[in-house]
Amino acid sequence: MLNGKVAVVTGASRGIGRDIAKKLASSGAFVIVNYNGSGERAEEVKREIEADGGSAAVYQCDVSDYEKCGAFIQDVAAQYGHLDILVNNAGVTQDGLLMKMTEEAFDRVMDTNLKGTFHTIRFASRLMIKQRSGRIINMSSVVGVTGNAGQANYAASKAGIIGLTKAAARELAPRGITVNAIAPGFIETDMTSVLSEKVKEATVTQIPLGSFGKPEQVAAAAAFLASEDAGYITGQVLHVDGGMVM
Repeated sequence: MLNGKVAVVTGASRGIGRDIAKKLASSGAFVIVNYNGSGERAEEVKREIEADGGSAAVYQCDVSDYEKCGAFIQDVAAQYGHLDILVNNAGVTQDGLLMKMTEEAFDRVMDTNLKGTFHTIRFASRLMIKQRSGRIINMSSVVGVTGNAGQANYAASKAGIIGLTKAAARELAPRGITVNAIAPGFIETDMTSVLSEKVKEATVTQIPLGSFGKPEQVAAAAAFLASEDAGYITGQVLHVDGGMVM
């Protein structure tokens, strides 16, 4: 399905990013597993991909750094000749009540989640425009649509990604490039594993399907949006949330 395609997945050393990288590789893409601080985990993802018969490379880059993102994408172009799929998954949280949130906490989350997405799109789109083709998939969140107490910075960054997705989709559509977002709900990852059982039980009552989702379900959505089957879909937000937002 994705044979011959080169894909970059940011924040791919764990969680949803890991499963997206593995899914794209199993679909035939050559996957560049990006990480910031978890090099050992990124190498493990690469080994898992190769053990399953896929192909991958590992690349360190802090997506919040504009210059480093430029060098990253230029290196991909120089080494592989093209870039067909970009999945912006890298993200951080630094939760706290709004009235107590520091500027540093707000900026750190915005710099990685929102500006990091802008940085990679900014540089990758230049390659894709020359190719007159490409798939860009940005990871938003259900809280970017609904908001969430104690996550003003995270919710703002994920809401911003939705706006960025729609603006980029309009700009890049004439060159055959689609830009879509995925808004996961509560997914079984390291981020949700720290929640207390009481919080988990209360959250499940808000999910019509009655359970947390799995990373591979989000990965399947990303693989679809990266495929030729999704060639007439752009500027959309695909909710993978068990029905939390309808």
